[in-house]
Amino acid sequence: MKAIEIRNKYLNFFKNHGHKVIPSAPLIPENDPSVLFTTAGMQPLVPYLLGEKHPEGKRLTDYQKCLRTNDIDEVGDNRHLTYFEMLGNWSLGDYFKEESIAMSFEFLTKELGIPVEKLSVTCFAGDEDAPRDEITAECWKKAGIPEERIYYYGKDDNWWIAGEEGPCGPDTEMFYDTGKPACSDNCQPSCDCGKYVEIWNNVFMEYYKTKDGKYEKLKQHNVDTGLGLERMTMLLQGKETPFDTEIFAPIMEKLKVLAKVDDIASRRIVAEHLRASMMVISDGGRPSNIDRGYVLRKLIRRMSRHLNKMQIDLNELGNLIDLDINILKEMYPELERNREIIKQVIIEEKDKFMKTLAHGEKEFEKAINKAKIENKNVIDGQTIFKLYETYGFPPEITADLAKEQGFEIDNSEFEKLFKEHQEKSRMGSEQKFKGGLAEQNEKTISYHTATHLLHKALQIVLGDHAKQKGSNITTERLRFDFSHPEKMTKEQIQEVEDIVNEQIKRDLPVTCEEMTLEEAKKSGAMGLFENKYGDKVKVYTIGDFSKEICGGPHVSHTGELGHFKIKKEESSSAGVRRIKAILD
Repeated sequence: MKAIEIRNKYLNFFKNHGHKVIPSAPLIPENDPSVLFTTAGMQPLVPYLLGEKHPEGKRLTDYQKCLRTNDIDEVGDNRHLTYFEMLGNWSLGDYFKEESIAMSFEFLTKELGIPVEKLSVTCFAGDEDAPRDEITAECWKKAGIPEERIYYYGKDDNWWIAGEEGPCGPDTEMFYDTGKPACSDNCQPSCDCGKYVEIWNNVFMEYYKTKDGKYEKLKQHNVDTGLGLERMTMLLQGKETPFDTEIFAPIMEKLKVLAKVDDIASRRIVAEHLRASMMVISDGGRPSNIDRGYVLRKLIRRMSRHLNKMQIDLNELGNLIDLDINILKEMYPELERNREIIKQVIIEEKDKFMKTLAHGEKEFEKAINKAKIENKNVIDGQTIFKLYETYGFPPEITADLAKEQGFEIDNSEFEKLFKEHQEKSRMGSEQKFKGGLAEQNEKTISYHTATHLLHKALQIVLGDHAKQKGSNITTERLRFDFSHPEKMTKEQIQEVEDIVNEQIKRDLPVTCEEMTLEEAKKSGAMGLFENKYGDKVKVYTIGDFSKEICGGPHVSHTGELGHFKIKKEESSSAGVRRIKAILD
């Protein structure tokens, strides 16, 4: 049974049971700044689960496009996906446990034809907050699941809540027995041995967790369910992985034909990331250096890296996009409608990445020459990591180039530095940046970088006396105050604008080094408000154009900034002028 047949069976089944079919919400959430992407079917329905009336009534069903970012680096194995489709049905204060379980059992056994002996279920075991969910267990027995295949687990496995406070309750999960041998005499759905695969989850929202941690009964009981389409398709087709189903198989085969160096993990990464990228772009996402734009950039660049690794000509990317859209357009007609913009965005980002690789290759040559002078035949991990972090240069390409020139690489040191970098990145995403940039998002970071270009351009046009006296950045514009005794002429304003845009067009790398304040001064870095600096400072260098002490953050290349436009030049105070500018 194909994926689209499973989806249609699901929607039609619940439609015949009084549910209204609602469209999938876009991958990019509307009016929800708390998350980067839609990650679950219930996410767009939270207001209605909290009691707001849904225009389509109390019984709903849909398929929901979802993207989860926490497993990007795991893609390449036999099961992880970033993009997936979740089938769901909801009761908003209508039916509850018995009817929900009866419908789930009927759909699995009658519509999908899964033998009852293949099914096991789990229920909430109970604790001091809520009792053992005997009602759900009895409903399963009544439906047809024997008692020996009903298991009880605690809150970690069979309880659902979004966040620390709000509607919550026990859930029941359905598991498919793959037929693989049991790992032990006590093998059960909680095992990770692969015998049991979770296929569906029904959440019964009957409690509300208060701020002080108390669980109170809800007046409106809701049911929220989720069934993963790719996983169900794989199981019903008897395949080992989602990549063996019709969703991925044609693109996997094409990659195998094109590859000069075949690698199954690389083919999976390309196939998965290509689909995910197309879905995000189709729903309005664009690559950038922050938040969801950064995720999309990472997907496209990781895909490009692995095409490179398999020695597939990157000019094939357009043909691969066309093939994938043709494979998926029946399931997602929006891909066909957005075919040209999808191709444009992915290919442009791939081309930017190729420039990044070109920058990295130059730096690699410097590292090789340095090693030769020092009579070394190993490229150290610090160098590999710097190439990766500063220039986005993939470590596997460093390894290939090193091998071609008879050098080895210290991969163990790189792995250590990379893990430390990942940990810092995770921690950093939870903290605010210092240095006057209170709000970290794509626009403010771009504007912050643009102030460095503006500062240097003003000194070129007006003279070294034009020093920064202050700045203010919002997501809408930058405001920059600088010392200058008179109003700028129209020609001077135009010249400053042209210089900044020329540096953007050059797509200069933005790099950062930590050093003492004294070292920073000796290096020629511009320093402002020196009393605010500590013993060590960050120096941001923008290609061969600008070097400045700053707390950051910044984009990685100036080409990401867009077009710079000065909107206003005016007096700020005696001897100080003010520029207001935008990026578009």
